[in-house]
Amino acid sequence: MTTNFLVVGGTGKTGRRVADRLRERGLPVRSTSRRGVPPFDWGDRGTWAPVLDGAGAVYLTYYPDLVVPDAAGDIRAFAELAVAAGVRHLVLLSGRGEEEAEACEGIVRAAGTGWTILRCSWFAQNFSEHFLLDAVRAGEIALPAGTVTEPFVDVRDIADVAVKVLTEPGHTGELYELTGPRLLSFADAAAQIAAASGRDVRYVPVSAGEFAAAAAGRGLPEAEAGALTELFARVLDGRNSSVTSDVERVLGRPATEFADFARDAAATGVWAR
Repeated sequence: MTTNFLVVGGTGKTGRRVADRLRERGLPVRSTSRRGVPPFDWGDRGTWAPVLDGAGAVYLTYYPDLVVPDAAGDIRAFAELAVAAGVRHLVLLSGRGEEEAEACEGIVRAAGTGWTILRCSWFAQNFSEHFLLDAVRAGEIALPAGTVTEPFVDVRDIADVAVKVLTEPGHTGELYELTGPRLLSFADAAAQIAAASGRDVRYVPVSAGEFAAAAAGRGLPEAEAGALTELFARVLDGRNSSVTSDVERVLGRPATEFADFARDAAATGVWAR
């Protein structure tokens, strides 16, 4: 039986790459967005059923993050609707070290259909797409992270894992923690971006309050800024300062080095504009 794939969050960092990879294989894909046909909006439950029509497997991401108060209720309602629509496999993008995200994982596990959890660490592409792009271009990455280390994961690896999980047997009922291959501080990350781009880029540690004020000043939507600030205040405490081999376990190759991400991003000119 041919499976129709639904990518919820098809314009996001991972979602658009998952959709692209599925299409490259010639597989039937529906990718959602607020402006899609049909449209999808987490804030409008009336838009959910139409995108699920005919879907057999779903790559599920939640905007802005699973830590926001509405997330658990929305994930529960969506999962129930998906199961009723005949979805046979839910693949949830989750956050590492986030209690609220783990609650959403439990909801998906108990939904009554096949599931796989992709629990991910900090995206390397946060530095090159949307969130910290302007900061890198300005030469100063200000975050409430102190000297904590993170195993930055390349979203290309996440997309490759997601496609394998969606299209091949053997991954139902699995939880994969996806990380990069080594721990780096944010100062280390800034230095590698500087080396790759030829720009002066430095990391500046700030308080959560200073970060929130700066985010608001940059025009970041209030809900997104609040979620990020709350998230950073809790998870940038060293709880995620460990690496796993799950990317290699699924893909049969090592996870992508941050230096390779930085080199590839710099080659696109994204930090020069």
